[in-house]
Amino acid sequence: MNRAIISDIHGNLDALDAVLADIQQQGIDEIYCLGDVVGYGPNPCECLDKAMEFRACLLGNHDMAALCEPDGFNDSARKAIQWTRLQLRPETASDNGSSGSAGASQEATEAANRRHHFLCNLPRTIRENKLLFVHGSARNPLSEYVFPNDASDEHMMSRIFELIPAYCFQGHTHVPGIFTQTGRFFRPQELGNGFQLSEEKVMVNVGSVGQPRDGDPRSCYVVLRDGVVRYRRVAYPVERTVSKIHAITCLDRFLGDRLLQGQ
Repeated sequence: MNRAIISDIHGNLDALDAVLADIQQQGIDEIYCLGDVVGYGPNPCECLDKAMEFRACLLGNHDMAALCEPDGFNDSARKAIQWTRLQLRPETASDNGSSGSAGASQEATEAANRRHHFLCNLPRTIRENKLLFVHGSARNPLSEYVFPNDASDEHMMSRIFELIPAYCFQGHTHVPGIFTQTGRFFRPQELGNGFQLSEEKVMVNVGSVGQPRDGDPRSCYVVLRDGVVRYRRVAYPVERTVSKIHAITCLDRFLGDRLLQGQ
């Protein structure tokens, strides 16, 4: 078993490119994405094009919102989703054709249709023997947040762990770490950035590629190799992404500024 597991790209192409380069350097060619390819960031189309090449990709709540009317989001997220939806429309893609020719317009429309088809067909869960892959949680794969403080909620944890075959990989909170069935949460640095899977059930939050929220602005993902989960942090040109966001009036400047702080 040798694969990279990533999540929460959120339209951040600069971060995704840096992570993909890091994955390639390690000789890994099997990538699983746990959802939220789009949302917040300035390059949703380009990120979707790359996600189509992954071994597997799940549907995230922002991916779902890009397909239908967003619900349950704050104002900044809602505005970003509405802007993202515009970028994914065939007529918008056609307008972005560089030459303005009918051929370029048709090509852009076909690309937009491929992205829409890809999003519409993303699964909410993937299960492979003892491995379960979700965006949110085993109980609510699309939307449930499981934060570090929830580790001590015995009722919540027991209900979720009942649904896990052995190991569950998830994202959604953008906070990396390991949840154990004994009610503990371990941040990657507490584990030396590595964790050996054993007989105990665990939930593995793989962190976020495009919008880390653990105080470290570097992208975060995990490599699963020979039963060991290894966290990877990858620096990327975050200022470039911030500048892109600031240049798009429909995106709140806050969405760029927070990337500098990893929050």
